[in-house]
Amino acid sequence: MPRTHRKKSKSAYLISFFFVTVGAVVMALALELFLVPNDIIDGGITGISIILSELTDLPLGIFLFFINLPFLFLGYKQIGKSFTFYTLYGIAVMSVMTQLLHHVHPATNEKLLAVGFGGVLLGAGVGLVLRFGGSLDGTEIVAIILSKKLRMSVGQLIMIINLFIFTAAGFVFGWDSAMYSVFAYYLAAKLMDIVVEGIDESKSVTIISVEHAEIADAIMQRLGRSTTLLYAKGGYSQEDTQMIYCIVTRLEVAKLRDIVQEIDSKALIAIQAVSEVMGGDLQKKNVH
Repeated sequence: MPRTHRKKSKSAYLISFFFVTVGAVVMALALELFLVPNDIIDGGITGISIILSELTDLPLGIFLFFINLPFLFLGYKQIGKSFTFYTLYGIAVMSVMTQLLHHVHPATNEKLLAVGFGGVLLGAGVGLVLRFGGSLDGTEIVAIILSKKLRMSVGQLIMIINLFIFTAAGFVFGWDSAMYSVFAYYLAAKLMDIVVEGIDESKSVTIISVEHAEIADAIMQRLGRSTTLLYAKGGYSQEDTQMIYCIVTRLEVAKLRDIVQEIDSKALIAIQAVSEVMGGDLQKKNVH
């Protein structure tokens, strides 16, 4: 029988809408209570909107909504219907909230505090929306499309776009504000990663050793983690061997390294960050 795809339940949709709403409100709070009153901007289309709002005296929410619209159309074609819908809804909520909060007295006039709290709230808000299927800025959509044509990574393109935006902010708000904006953006990016990927970051470990059987058993017995043996062939020796693959938490990396080096000091260990782990038997077994 052909496999049928299960549709998302109503409760799952409601949860997504709730957290997209919360994320959009939190970002609006970051902008209107901390960043904008202190002439600190975000990157991307949000940064462009803040600059245009300053130059024209028009409400920030108008620019946030209408500049993002054409990129949402592109997003519909590139990424899909549900992403576009959640993004449109999130941007609409954020735009309305920035207008409602515009005349509220700022939480602080101290720029360092504004950078700290504004950056944290900004990253938390954007991260929540990303985690639940949407976005609050069309810059990544632009970068995804351009990366296919220019043969550059999405990260490189976003960095180049933001370089121009922060440079423009220097001319509009002054270079001190532009430099504060870079710090706020960096802080927001880190918080966004934590919200999207979770604080308990996992690591994937690949181990190449002639003592693969003993090492795999030791990892299971002493660390409580299951392993997978992958068949491989030496490029120089042309000998058949096996590699060990396992996933551990970042707190277990040091112990895993000690276990491997006790058994084979010449073993090759490759460790990579894993943003999300789903499925499989990843529960920690009882250690003897």
